[in-house]
Amino acid sequence: MPTQGPMTEAAYYILLALTKPGHGYGMMQRIKELSGGRIVMGPGTLYGVLTRMNKDGWIELTETDGRRKNYTITDKGRQALQNEYDRLKMLVNDGKILEEGEI
Repeated sequence: MPTQGPMTEAAYYILLALTKPGHGYGMMQRIKELSGGRIVMGPGTLYGVLTRMNKDGWIELTETDGRRKNYTITDKGRQALQNEYDRLKMLVNDGKILEEGEI
């Protein structure tokens, strides 16, 4: 796995949402749906993270229709998302001792 620090929860869910290209409001709705309502992301957080991800090459702007900007995840972003998913799975696997009563 390439070295990459832990991803923020906001970044993780934005990339998950962008597995289907979309615009800001649609992403906020999709994140709420993907998290089972647990995460309600505001526009300030969303657009701050989108700006950084665009700069880092994880997403790209695909279309601008007036004020609505549509984004999609790039191959680099998909790899970052996969790396984080794999990292999270390892954390959960390591934590199985909690279920086995070894503590």
